[in-house]
Amino acid sequence: MFVILLLVIAMVAWSLHLMQEAIEQQEFSMMLAGLLVAAAASGMVSAYVLMNHYMAFSWEVALS
Repeated sequence: MFVILLLVIAMVAWSLHLMQEAIEQQEFSMMLAGLLVAAAASGMVSAYVLMNHYMAFSWEVALS
């Protein structure tokens, strides 16, 4: 859990850095790259939350 959290925080920080550089250099491609990194980070969080709920549900069903 902590590894995923650290990875997501690092990806968000990298995304913000890319977007800041894109604004300074006025480059659209870096802004798009920052957006894609942020989307990947949010996808990782979503997948983790969904799998966590699924594993809890399947554990509860297995114990019943």
